[in-house]
Amino acid sequence: MTSSAANFAPTRWTLVLAARGDSPQARVALGELCGAYYQPVFRFLQREGRGEDDARELAQEFFARLLGSAGVTGADPARGRFRSFLLGALRHFLVDRRDRENAVKRGGGAIHEPLPESSDTSPGRELAAPAAVSAEAWFDRQWALAIMDRSLAALAEEHAAAGKAEQFERLKPWLVGPAAAGAEVAAELGWSEGALKVAVHRLRKRFRELVRAEVAQTVPAFADVDAELRYLVEVLSA
Repeated sequence: MTSSAANFAPTRWTLVLAARGDSPQARVALGELCGAYYQPVFRFLQREGRGEDDARELAQEFFARLLGSAGVTGADPARGRFRSFLLGALRHFLVDRRDRENAVKRGGGAIHEPLPESSDTSPGRELAAPAAVSAEAWFDRQWALAIMDRSLAALAEEHAAAGKAEQFERLKPWLVGPAAAGAEVAAELGWSEGALKVAVHRLRKRFRELVRAEVAQTVPAFADVDAELRYLVEVLSA
């Protein structure tokens, strides 16, 4: 890590990469990341044709293996976004599981490691999929939606803690749309329309801050968070 990179506060993913999953701190960080981004994996498995129960079972098995093995050892800091690592590891897991199932059907006794030593984002052996590129973009969109959902939930918690849960519910449509008429909402809250505009501006600003903080936890400390944010906006707009 360069001296300039050392000035950045460590992120969860930075902690995992730095220790390659060996330290208790890194294991906790990896567990938090896996718990936070379970949904994109689950949705990806459903997209691959798995039923809901099967997808949940597979997702749980995948994360259990990831957390219980040295599967992070091969992660490449140069490709250090957690979403990229996670999708690469998931593909390796599915290929390995398919190989195991085929071996059982053939009556073979082939032994496979739960995750290959190099479980970075390199393609490796791909699952047969006619639209592999679009599948990756689809996964990234689910990832972006998970980022937005977590940030929105954090914002709701902040307002609830401040005794402003009802106010947040009235203002939330300006974040996720469509919003009601401003004059109507202002009247319900006992505000002027000018006060409503100020509140909405502050709400959007805080939401952007929370999204940025969430994204920052999934990239190395020296990564360009703004570039990642622009990409997530792009996949959400596609």
